Amino acid sequence: MAKIGINIATGSLQQSEMIVGIDLGTTNSLVAIIHPESKKPIALKEHDSSSLVPSVVHFDALENAIVGELAKTFLETDPANTIFSAKRLMGKSYNDIKQNASFFTYKVIDNNDDSLVKVQVGQQFYSPIDLSSFILKELKSRAEHILKTPVTKAVITVPAYFNDAQRQATRDAGKLAGLDVLRIVNEPTAAALAYGLGLEKDADKTIAVYDLGGGTFDISILKITNGIFEVLSTNGDTYLGGDDFDRAIVKYWMNEIGMADTDLQASKELSQGLRLRAEEAKKHLSIHDVFSVDFNGDKLSITKNTFEELIQPFIEKTLKCCVNALQDAGLKATDIETVVMVGGSTRVPAVKNAVSSLFNQPVHDEVNPDEVVALGAAVQADILAGNNKEFLLLDITPLSLGIETMGGLMDVLIPRNSKIPTKVGRQYTTQKDGQSGMRIAVYQGERDLVKDNRKLAEFNLSGIPGMPAGLPKVEVSFLINADGILMVTAKELRSGIEQSIEVKPQYGLTDAEVERMLLESITHAKDDIAIRALVEARTEGEQILDVTEKFLVKNGSLVTKEEMMATAQAMQALQLALTMDNKNLIQTKIEELNEITRPFAERAMDAAVGEALKGKNI
Repeated sequence: MAKIGINIATGSLQQSEMIVGIDLGTTNSLVAIIHPESKKPIALKEHDSSSLVPSVVHFDALENAIVGELAKTFLETDPANTIFSAKRLMGKSYNDIKQNASFFTYKVIDNNDDSLVKVQVGQQFYSPIDLSSFILKELKSRAEHILKTPVTKAVITVPAYFNDAQRQATRDAGKLAGLDVLRIVNEPTAAALAYGLGLEKDADKTIAVYDLGGGTFDISILKITNGIFEVLSTNGDTYLGGDDFDRAIVKYWMNEIGMADTDLQASKELSQGLRLRAEEAKKHLSIHDVFSVDFNGDKLSITKNTFEELIQPFIEKTLKCCVNALQDAGLKATDIETVVMVGGSTRVPAVKNAVSSLFNQPVHDEVNPDEVVALGAAVQADILAGNNKEFLLLDITPLSLGIETMGGLMDVLIPRNSKIPTKVGRQYTTQKDGQSGMRIAVYQGERDLVKDNRKLAEFNLSGIPGMPAGLPKVEVSFLINADGILMVTAKELRSGIEQSIEVKPQYGLTDAEVERMLLESITHAKDDIAIRALVEARTEGEQILDVTEKFLVKNGSLVTKEEMMATAQAMQALQLALTMDNKNLIQTKIEELNEITRPFAERAMDAAVGEALKGKNI
């Protein structure tokens, strides 16, 4: 049986290269490396400044992106042009986040469908990938400034519950920032690595990683066997964190001095001022019993006991998540051998004590909880660089593997540097009504368009039963076995028809060819991603025109003459925009068409519901 002709031990990881570890966080981000002399992981910072870079992007009047501390100052004064928590939007559609849409003070486009979210700033549209790339770019240039050497390779961490789309989005953001992302590592795995867990050859351990940040909480139960980390379960709350502690103190003070919510809403300065004092109080009470400060002529004070009472409900919520995670993993608290604390909010003694008593053991918090994930990413980077000879690096795929999707785009299923054996599946659907077949074309490479990658194979999945576009669910799965042979399977889930192929390319790739393909992907990253965004915008535009046309044919009687004229104009404008190479223009015209059609789409929905309920008693 022939194997895939690719050299696994690619020369792309030379020891002399600096590979950095990056924690791309919801609230803060940072970069870490293994110090060349001490061989210990350290977070990069300039002189006395913090290692943390706030994950905030502000766009000025000329649409230049400002990132970090400076951007943070615009959160109150210019909220519409200042983006925070972009990580929460990664790989998400508007339908995924609409419950929490009010949380975002900037404009998140409501397409009311399943396409990925976009953020509108002025006339520009940004994807969460663009926004995260600005943060990564800032981290890259900061690292280069401190290390006085180019930084092009990185390991980036993500939450353990991130799905395939969110991981791919993180890779794309790295690529756009000019980084070759060698590995995406789960945050709890990185935290464990920072404590040296899993680095012993024959380690066999079950650990819990409790991660409470500024805005998010998650708990992960991991099993470490011979250096392999398996996530047994995760649980958490994406809207719970230190910010809630601050708000609880603010509410308490407002009560004390008789201030109403309307006073806060009326003055951004007042609200921001109170929030900052509350944050100060929270930190102070970790080591003192009382905090007091004069603010706007009022004396604000709070004791440690009161603070702990205020935050007790939030701590309880996190403990409930821990219990659920243990249940999902089929374990008891006594089965956990080590508990690791991550995130700035775990510095609060009440949090530490509660977690310690739940697991009935002292918790590990010796490593700076803000830095522990980045430090672990640096440990993983060092292993990849081949500097950590104690640690065996399993065979990996040297180039990404994926399939061709609409518009000639490459959709990556198995990213490069994935450990093998591995298996990944993703669902696709049809573009046209009654479509009975689907061509599955398999490619290898790092570029966004398949024409720039190497074709490995193709086959047709035929016999899909005639259904409206978007209804069939075709799952494409890639399985690479321990010999490096790729098996591609496509299965229509509703009818069960299936087709598969074993991919055995006719010729191998030399290390030099792999290197060239990698280099080209980084050099062309900006253009590639711009082309991808344009192709995706065009595809979305064409689909919306198609849907609108079908809707008007079917529901013409519900649309007024004026609406019909306005819709026809908007459709024409979109049609024209599709012929131009301007992604923002296309998205603006899509948005305009959506605005016009929304009212009568809602009327049609009401009419349909009315019909369905006729003659039925509720």
